Amino acid sequence: MQFGIFTVGDVTPDPTDGRTPSEHERIKAMIAIALKAEEVGLDVFATGEHHNPPFVPSSPTTLLGYVAARTEKLILSTATTLITTNDPVKIAEDYAMLQHLADGRVDLMLGRGNTGPVYPWFGQDIRQGINLAKENYALLRRLWREDVVDWEGTFRTPLQAFTATPRPLDGVAPFVWHGSIRSPEIAEQAAFYGDGFFHNNIFWPADHTRRMVQLYRRRYAHHGHGRPEDAIVGLGGQVFMRKNSQDAVREFRPYFDNAPVYGHGPSLEDFTEQTPLTVGSPQQVIDRTLSFRETVGDYQRQLFLMDHAGLPLKTVLEQLDLLGEEVVPVLRKEFANGRPADVPDAPTHAARVEAARAEAAQGEGAKDDAAQGEGAQRDAARGVTAS
Repeated sequence: MQFGIFTVGDVTPDPTDGRTPSEHERIKAMIAIALKAEEVGLDVFATGEHHNPPFVPSSPTTLLGYVAARTEKLILSTATTLITTNDPVKIAEDYAMLQHLADGRVDLMLGRGNTGPVYPWFGQDIRQGINLAKENYALLRRLWREDVVDWEGTFRTPLQAFTATPRPLDGVAPFVWHGSIRSPEIAEQAAFYGDGFFHNNIFWPADHTRRMVQLYRRRYAHHGHGRPEDAIVGLGGQVFMRKNSQDAVREFRPYFDNAPVYGHGPSLEDFTEQTPLTVGSPQQVIDRTLSFRETVGDYQRQLFLMDHAGLPLKTVLEQLDLLGEEVVPVLRKEFANGRPADVPDAPTHAARVEAARAEAAQGEGAKDDAAQGEGAQRDAARGVTAS
């Protein structure tokens, strides 16, 4: 199972002292957080994509390319890549380039985002959001899997004899997660293609998460990709920790109360009861995260949001120390206990290349068997017998 963090890259005033970091400081902080993630033994660093204040990660591949050069093991991902307002040709080329630079340590999460005005900024209509997601991804898959593409659709100009460059590393495209909080159509899209489904359940109760993941698993099996248990599932989460749970609640409360997304709404106590947000000791985070398996079954990736709402970099790095030293090692062990051997592992580039080569070899073997069978039939028809 993979564990990691994701950032939304918000530039938010620290409510305890009123100081707002500059965009430059926030971008540099995201780099420091990514490097810390590898240092403490996490598997994944993911960045959001936003094109409006107060967010800064408008160019995920630039950020991740820099992180790739500074790390060795960390899988680089997105949370999310806007499949609706980005040109699929540009996505195909940008992430294939990043895949080469990172020696395969790349996947991406596709989503529609949660900022309505982004659609007209990029010449699109938000009322076509689902249709854009479907059409753009269908083209993206072809661009990664076919060397020459002829294509015509509704939302962009046609392509004639087009080749996206560079081609995916080792002939295997980056693994795709389809990210959604609320849209069953996106769960269906992930299931149709046999891709991963990432439910960023940070704002929703467990029953909603269960329904979305169950829908994806059922449809994954329906489309012939395997059993429901074979589907690839990821979850989001939010945590804030201190050794003592009372200290965690006291320190995090002003950040929660003033957070851009959920501040000035439900109380911290109500929100933590109704959503996966966990504020407390490392053991409380462990217990809460392990309970996610009761909701969605065995799953492959868990990402935590830890650097939002104006939390200073020093505090976030302290959180990552706790996560890497006290929480994730226990989660790895406990999630492995009782996990059926036939539940698939989280996807990696190396494993997918090996699987593609095995499938190709199997296909060649089947061709050889068929050719031998045809030869035997021809010999029999001519009256030829073996000596």
